[in-house]
Amino acid sequence: MSEHRERENREREDRECAYRERRALIGRGAAVWTRTAGTGPQRVLPDGCTDLIWSEAGPDGELLVAGPDTRARLAPGPPGTRAVGLRFAPGQGPAVLGVPACELRDQLVPLAALWPGAEVRRLAERIADAERIAEAQRTAEAERTAARQAAQGRLLEDAALGRLRTAEPPDPVLAAVVAGVSRGTGVAGVAAAVGLGERQLHRRSLAAFGYGAKTLGRVLRLNRALDLARTGVPFAEVAATAGYADQAHLAREVRTLTGVPLGRLLQGSGG
Repeated sequence: MSEHRERENREREDRECAYRERRALIGRGAAVWTRTAGTGPQRVLPDGCTDLIWSEAGPDGELLVAGPDTRARLAPGPPGTRAVGLRFAPGQGPAVLGVPACELRDQLVPLAALWPGAEVRRLAERIADAERIAEAQRTAEAERTAARQAAQGRLLEDAALGRLRTAEPPDPVLAAVVAGVSRGTGVAGVAAAVGLGERQLHRRSLAAFGYGAKTLGRVLRLNRALDLARTGVPFAEVAATAGYADQAHLAREVRTLTGVPLGRLLQGSGG
């Protein structure tokens, strides 16, 4: 296949795989997102977060939870599948979902496996009602889809806010850990800064983030690098700014965590 044809195919897949997000009401770093699967494989990259998802795959839709990933994974569902998700900030998910993040690492599970069945059914029914109301509107299909997904996103937020009201207050150590690893501070330095031993820090990190502080730092660094690279910053400058030893180090980490080279990831065929 010619390079021109490959580029056209990637651009078509990008249009078909519509992704949007906005800030969520449940706290800094959280977001509500919507996605429509395109014809090509949709690669979900590790970001240190847990997501509560409503997927329209199947006849009745399904509420799912995606745990924190250590490697990229492919989004479920056939082409055209629509999904709405609430992405929790790193460390926020356990308070809403009721289980340590490490129990969900690299997993996609039904919400019914974590919450009482009656609570899940009520949420699913409210989402279905929102869908019926949106579909009854005499507007263009794109407008109905946008209205439906906006309502579904608000319902996911409401469910999370209800649980957060009765949850324990956020552990202030978690924000300090995220800030420390985001600056490139090593595990020993982060542990000292928050007043914990390294083993204690590791246990707290597993429960909150799904993995230790070192892995969390790698994942967050990857996302900083990708944000820079997507704006056209040269790869060597991306590596230096994001905290990699050099461009070769950046390339190795991208391939390890995403499964594809950086250039391909940015072209859209791997992201």
